[in-house]
Amino acid sequence: MFSLHNKVIVLTGATGALGGSLALSLAKAKAKIVILGRNQSLLDALLAKISPSTETAAFVVDVMDKKSLEDVKSQVIKQFGHIDILINAVGGNLPGAVIADDQSIFDLSVPDFDEVMDLNLKGTVLPSLVFGKSMSEKGKGAIVNYSSMTVDQALTRVVGYSAAKAAMENFTRWMAVEMALKFGDGIRVNAIAPGFFIGKQNQKLLLNEDGSLTERGEKIIRKTPMKRFGKAEELNGAIHFLCSDSASFVTGIVLPIDGGFSAFSGV
Repeated sequence: MFSLHNKVIVLTGATGALGGSLALSLAKAKAKIVILGRNQSLLDALLAKISPSTETAAFVVDVMDKKSLEDVKSQVIKQFGHIDILINAVGGNLPGAVIADDQSIFDLSVPDFDEVMDLNLKGTVLPSLVFGKSMSEKGKGAIVNYSSMTVDQALTRVVGYSAAKAAMENFTRWMAVEMALKFGDGIRVNAIAPGFFIGKQNQKLLLNEDGSLTERGEKIIRKTPMKRFGKAEELNGAIHFLCSDSASFVTGIVLPIDGGFSAFSGV
């Protein structure tokens, strides 16, 4: 039903935990995958996990460099002929944009805040402009972005990441409207909002060195009706849906995948 067979899919942030899981899932769906990342060795390691029968391409690129993205787009079109789908899985955080327990907002590192804003917002906007242009020229395509639980509820500490994802979510809705009004109903822009998944950027916030939950981790589990963190592969089905023709009348939405976190008041 959610077929992605032979779809040409560009995936940013492919070497992260969530992006890597998605890349393997897309390969199983018989898509043609273009994986983008900043580290050649990590890209090579991911390529080694993908079936040799899958048509792939990999590029080291900075998603905040529009010229580099344009170069990649040219190479992708030369190899595959067109681009069907863009998935913006890039994102991240920095210590200076996080307010520690013994700090206040006035201890915020402005340079780190700026970098986090650039990575999470500009790092989604620029690929959308570059690869979305190709979709506009053929009147068909899909873009899926990664939002966050930090958008609709104020989560302590992660001020930079929260602000960036809120802006990115607004851009998702804006871009959905822009593409539909000016380029037709064949181009859709949506986002997912993952709940809490253990990764490099949040592991120290959620888990102690012995693997037990931190106080913050305990609070999150208490507010998650399913009483656990998510698994990376649990995002993939929803993304397959949003990318597929089965979602042909779905645009401008943000789909929570959070074990009920966003629905639960805590009472």
